[in-house]
Amino acid sequence: MKKLLLAFLVTVLTVFMLNSQQKIKIGYINSNELLTAMPERTEAQKKLQDFAKQLEDQLLQMQTELERKYNDYLSKKDSLTEIVRKSREEELLSLQQRIQTFQENAQSEMQKKEQELLKPIIEKAKVAIEEVAKENGFTYIFDISSGAVLVYPKESSDNILPLVKKKMNIK
Repeated sequence: MKKLLLAFLVTVLTVFMLNSQQKIKIGYINSNELLTAMPERTEAQKKLQDFAKQLEDQLLQMQTELERKYNDYLSKKDSLTEIVRKSREEELLSLQQRIQTFQENAQSEMQKKEQELLKPIIEKAKVAIEEVAKENGFTYIFDISSGAVLVYPKESSDNILPLVKKKMNIK
């Protein structure tokens, strides 16, 4: 048992010593800054704005229709029979509920569209970061835009943003 414990300790110490002899190279990047600099991001934002405009136009059209029908209802309310008045009120309520449902669905669709447009851009940046890390022998890369509090002296780490931009041909 003692020999087994001794062998285990020797193995652990050997592994620790081997690992401590390797030079650790740390880099950091602000991925938000990288994504902002990518030309694909501008194109994606344009597409997202166009999509949002389509949704806004549809919503405006629905709200105009509601306003028109409501004003028509108010102007004729006193001359309508009970059953026609109730029917118009239900129609107005239904249209108002459709508008609310449309707004909720539009928000969800905007989020999906944004994710759909940004996913390939983020993936491209990730691949470039990984390639730069490998090419330059970085052991760890920290993303300082993620909100994690990292303490590191600037002289013992490298900002790899310029290297990644160069790799991706971004000025």
